[in-house]
Amino acid sequence: MLRLHDTGTGEVRPLELRDEGRVSLYVCGPTVYDTPHLGHGRFALVFDVLRRYLEWRGLEVIYVSNITDIDDKIIARAASEHRSEAEVAQQFEASWWDAMDRLGVKRPSHTPHATAYVDQMIELVSELLGRGLAYVSPGGVYLSVEAVDGYGLLGHQSLDSLRSGARVEPDSSKRSPLDFALWKAAKPGEPSWDSPFGPGRPGWHTECVVMSLGLLGEDFDIHGGAIDLIFPHHENERAQAVALGRRFARHWVHNGWVEVGGEKMSKSLGNFTSLDDLLARTDARAYRLLVLRSHYRSPIEVTPRTVADAEEALARLDGIARRFGLAGGPPGGPRPATAPHGVSRMGRQRPDVPGAGTALEAAASYVERFVGHMDDDLDTPGALAGIFELARAANAAADAGDGTGAEILASTAQDLCSALGLELSPGSQEVDALSAGLAAERDQARARRDFQRADELREQLAELGWTVEDSQEGTRLRRSDRPGAS
Repeated sequence: MLRLHDTGTGEVRPLELRDEGRVSLYVCGPTVYDTPHLGHGRFALVFDVLRRYLEWRGLEVIYVSNITDIDDKIIARAASEHRSEAEVAQQFEASWWDAMDRLGVKRPSHTPHATAYVDQMIELVSELLGRGLAYVSPGGVYLSVEAVDGYGLLGHQSLDSLRSGARVEPDSSKRSPLDFALWKAAKPGEPSWDSPFGPGRPGWHTECVVMSLGLLGEDFDIHGGAIDLIFPHHENERAQAVALGRRFARHWVHNGWVEVGGEKMSKSLGNFTSLDDLLARTDARAYRLLVLRSHYRSPIEVTPRTVADAEEALARLDGIARRFGLAGGPPGGPRPATAPHGVSRMGRQRPDVPGAGTALEAAASYVERFVGHMDDDLDTPGALAGIFELARAANAAADAGDGTGAEILASTAQDLCSALGLELSPGSQEVDALSAGLAAERDQARARRDFQRADELREQLAELGWTVEDSQEGTRLRRSDRPGAS
């Protein structure tokens, strides 16, 4: 049974589903006013891995991730560039989906846009006003958080603690510094909608409440996002649902941030690197692997060194794809829910092949370990370690002449990678005559123990764009998958 850390309780606890066999998941998506940075890429990858793993286990996942297409930052950019807010939002939403596609992130089941749900947001605000839980002021409509039971749950702070630490806004029309805008009164030159409480636009925290409940219904299973959304965004989402007496998310999941020099990466700090910058320099799969090598709740640092380490690790996994002729996802098409891994598939294909039994038992053991790690709060570092062991075992079996066992182990490794969204690539297999000659000469140099000459030949091959690997069969060459490599 999958157990996940719940931000609300502060504990790792079992994921109890509202509907048997189906997971309802809402993840706060981007505000589309700029190009996505590495932190955006991380949260998208974390929840893509969660979704893929759940599906690999045979569950149906309804995944909703919104697009905030009206916001102060969008308005400010549109004004500075003399464009409409819609033009800005459309440009950077396209940039977002381009980056997600390059990262191999599956498209959500639903991608609601805030501007399409304004009528429902007006209804929600009207209901809160009718219950006396919100009030109208010159700045708009605000929720009175002191009227909400359990406010501060996600941040594990009492209302008194939050109140004492709140920043006082001298000209605010709010009754309390903790109160937040449900509806922002219209300002000259800004887009607005008519409402019973005056023209304006919805507050950010109101958008996700309406869209999540509207598409997933009450008591949905998981609400996720990056750690910086816990307070105030997710706390304020939850407050509106609680105030209305509606059951909200059962489980809150948050990922850690990307750091640069010990500080989180963000646009507001000016230290972000766009995903475009990274993906122009490296295989997108290397960033997924880098994210997988850290627990999702821990911070990660993206540097040339950590990216290079991930690239080297990816090359080792691609090595088994090349050696055993594997590519993309697992062989055999979609797996049935009753057989969520490659071991059963390989067993059905080779029930009578001598020697398959031992390899199938070994593969089943690796799968069991993988599931154990993933079910333990998505322990992807532990799950990856098992995959690399499995890859080494496949190579060792092949080196020992056990072709059947090696193929079973390699296919299982491929299947487990696929469960994480990490598709393997065998790379180019065509070796030109010059490179083949240098590789043969290098094998001869190694045979006579002339390692200096062998190293020189390795460097020549590297200059020609080859990654050189040693094996019992001799020098193996593969083309780099890095952008720009020939």
